[in-house]
Amino acid sequence: MSTLFQPLRLPNGQVIPNRIAKAAMEENLADAEHAPGEALIRLYRTWAEGGAGLIITGNVMVDRHALTGPAGVVLESDRHLARFADWAEVCRSRGAQAWMQINHPGRQMMANLGQPALGPSAVAVNIPGLDKLFAQPRALTEAEIERLIQRYVATAVLAERAGFSGVQIHAAHGYLFSQFLSPLSNRRSDQWGGSLENRARILLRTVAAVRAEVSSQFCVAVKLNSADFQRGGFDAEDAVAVMWMLNKQAVDLVELSGGSYESPAMQGQTRDGSSLAREAYFLEFAERIAAEARMPVMVTGGIRRRAVAERVLQGKVAMLGMATALALDPELPRRWQSGEEAGVEPIVVSWKNKALASAATQAIVKQQLARLGRGKRTRTRTSPLLALLGSQLKSRRQARDYRRWVNRLG
Repeated sequence: MSTLFQPLRLPNGQVIPNRIAKAAMEENLADAEHAPGEALIRLYRTWAEGGAGLIITGNVMVDRHALTGPAGVVLESDRHLARFADWAEVCRSRGAQAWMQINHPGRQMMANLGQPALGPSAVAVNIPGLDKLFAQPRALTEAEIERLIQRYVATAVLAERAGFSGVQIHAAHGYLFSQFLSPLSNRRSDQWGGSLENRARILLRTVAAVRAEVSSQFCVAVKLNSADFQRGGFDAEDAVAVMWMLNKQAVDLVELSGGSYESPAMQGQTRDGSSLAREAYFLEFAERIAAEARMPVMVTGGIRRRAVAERVLQGKVAMLGMATALALDPELPRRWQSGEEAGVEPIVVSWKNKALASAATQAIVKQQLARLGRGKRTRTRTSPLLALLGSQLKSRRQARDYRRWVNRLG
């Protein structure tokens, strides 16, 4: 049997039926109450039928006042828990593990959402030409940090009640926990800043608090940057050190990715220079970090061909995650299992402005997610400019709807 389709036993005894994960993507497909609606459930049914052994949701927010983008899913009470149960059931309908990714944007908060941005320090997102898109953050107080940790715990407990088999705590891509880990965005001088041990404290405390409140068979995973690819920021040495810290926790899997809004490596703009860098962006980093890990390690970033997927699993890496590839062809795992050498062509936006090129690439991907959510086939031959403009118009409408919703709830 191909390594791709061998089961993986996790430290808590749970088994993932194969080594392919549908990695998280932000769908922006929540319903009017910011819960899973028909479009989102239809999308995830498509992925379940596609054969991935692990399905990780896109961002689920722990606080309705802090979204990574409009039309995001929020889980902070049991008000709409039945809809989340439907979502979990669909994800698990073909035997896959279903993990909810739980997150907080921190300073990566869009200004048009009309909510205050919070971060470890009052350091704004700095993207030339796009910096006004983000709200100016203020530093969290220590009391607010403690309350945030409890929000992650509450969302994890609700995820288990809904029928998900695990959660993934997001500490990558420049979101809140990633901001704490980076000395560029964390300039605190208290117990939450300074040394790497202090900067990692909020992540480690959250992992321990979640683990203490969920059942032993419920999986607790972490998504971590292998590096954020900014001079003076969180680097590969830091990632190895954080892995040593996570080794002391009851973590079932660590997913490695990289980059942030300021350095969008997750869109393929930055790579580690390996021979497989064009398709497996972070593999060299992941193999190095996996050598230090006591739990299975998964790598995500750019994988889209079976030969590359097989190569990823030849070393220390135990699983591979695919995001964009499964947005373009959600049936890839099933096709590979049947013996096909299927792959997908990358989305290439060769604009000089890398931030805008990344935004256009994301817009094309989200366009495909929306099509799948409507029960249609993907269609990637589209204008990046039209996709970006359409995405911006849709985002404005969704942001307006969000402001009305959150103001109504208070």
